[in-house]
Amino acid sequence: MLHLRRALVRSLSLVAATAVVTGSLAACSSEDSEQVPSIGYAIDNTITTYNANTTAGSVSGAMAALGRVLPGFTFTGPVGAPVSDTDIGTAAELPGQTLTVAYKLNPSSVYSDGVPLSCDDLVLTWAASNGRFTKDVDGAQVPMFDVANTLGYSDIDRIDCQSGSKDATVVFKPGRAFTEWRTLFGATSLMPSHIAAQRAGVPDLVTAVNSGDTEALSKIADFWNTGWNMVPGQLDKTVLVSSGPYRVDEYTEDGGLVLVANERWWGNKPATDRIVVWPRGVDLVKDVDSHSIEVIDVGAGAAGDLGELSGFSSVQIPSRSIEQFILATSGVLGDEAARRAFAHCVPRSALFDQFGKTPNAPATGVGSGVVDSRLAVPDSLVYRDAAATDGDRYSNADVAATKVSLSEAGLDGLTVRVGYLAPDPARAQIVSEVKAACAPAGITVDDVSSPSFEPQALRGGDVDAVLAGTAGQAGAAGMVDMIDARGALRGGNSSNFSGYHNTRIDQIIDQLDTDPGIAAQLGLSVEAENILWTQVPTIPLFNQVRTVAVAQGMSAVVANPTRSATGWNMDRWVLRR
Repeated sequence: MLHLRRALVRSLSLVAATAVVTGSLAACSSEDSEQVPSIGYAIDNTITTYNANTTAGSVSGAMAALGRVLPGFTFTGPVGAPVSDTDIGTAAELPGQTLTVAYKLNPSSVYSDGVPLSCDDLVLTWAASNGRFTKDVDGAQVPMFDVANTLGYSDIDRIDCQSGSKDATVVFKPGRAFTEWRTLFGATSLMPSHIAAQRAGVPDLVTAVNSGDTEALSKIADFWNTGWNMVPGQLDKTVLVSSGPYRVDEYTEDGGLVLVANERWWGNKPATDRIVVWPRGVDLVKDVDSHSIEVIDVGAGAAGDLGELSGFSSVQIPSRSIEQFILATSGVLGDEAARRAFAHCVPRSALFDQFGKTPNAPATGVGSGVVDSRLAVPDSLVYRDAAATDGDRYSNADVAATKVSLSEAGLDGLTVRVGYLAPDPARAQIVSEVKAACAPAGITVDDVSSPSFEPQALRGGDVDAVLAGTAGQAGAAGMVDMIDARGALRGGNSSNFSGYHNTRIDQIIDQLDTDPGIAAQLGLSVEAENILWTQVPTIPLFNQVRTVAVAQGMSAVVANPTRSATGWNMDRWVLRR
């Protein structure tokens, strides 16, 4: 049990390290200086939708940009765990054999269009995310709602909600006590149900869900899937109602996504009235020089060499996102032996040394080395045993092992097309390094990245591998409970871009989600990694390093190396010059 105690120490050490790093970002400012009314915030992802829960939304920058526009009962804090947001409401577990949670929305909660938040919003989130509502497409039953991840929500049996009420009772299925229930109905997951109902022409959303009204649900799903899409210069702000301290004001190519103070917000007024979110593609150095950007949160090297930004303090911090290759399970990589061949020539240790190691890399835990587990975080109690199943088989490029696996697949050679969201100099260099390492073994690696790339290309056979973070994210991602990571390997989930399906892995994930016991978590994680390192649906590399830079004069900026990103508390930011 000694290694378990050491793992606990590592976990606590990460908390302390995060506090030290984030504290260093509080740049000095003079009380005599004047507060600047607008702050620019740059992220390394596209913003294509208001709805972060769809398949496309889950891999966009929606969660990083809109956490304080569409808050929920919790948000992912800097350590990676859910933190209650009592401005929205409270959630309390009720006694009984079946997991039941009472949710109470803040009595003052109201959307920016004047419509009160209600339990209808929870019902919409559950309906969209539980996976039970399907439609017939060419003789097959497919989900109506294009939701990325159903884990947790699919365990809910029903939601007791009187339409318009501030109270909801969420009852889980017997035997399905979802351990991480606090992550449900969190930031960016609660979409305005009254907007969906209005646009779908459905007078009573709750009744439609409870009765399983296929026609009404299909109309709601059609809007939920695409009705909140965002195109610069073409916003329909009437559907972009806010439940947070900020609301969307405008979105253009030249002006970024402009968030302004929500006049109907019932909590503490935002410290700065205007935040401009700049998505991937802007010239950071140019915009920093023109004072358009004061906070930067990007993958290290994703925006090129930023050098020493004048007037900025910056840190590099390992994140909860696992940089990885997500491999196709059809086409040229349809044979698991072919996937093993590619894995054998990827120089994982060298890639960590070049791209995953921070200047003050910890000796253990997150950011300490190559990540060898897909389902356990490096600072968890079970990680060491789960990671040991790799047995260093895939730590370094091994030409001989690659050729053996190619032979097992009946192949003399192999071409692997790797896609990722471009431009991204760091990922381009990773692909280049892998190309050089794989060539001697007869594997050709082609870089097929593009500025419009989405991980769904893997499903369509347009690429053979995706280079991205946890669950296919190009930008900020990850959390302690690994729900996103597990969902990306669960059969039937849309975030499972490769279409990987193993019945035993599904069973393991389902048990991991409901059994918090260390013995169960340990045994299941070890068993899972033995399967996953044999079938290789993904090749984990390292915890993605994030670069967070803050302009002089800023205060209250706290780096958050999770899916929430540094903008998690943007309503507290202040800039003085």
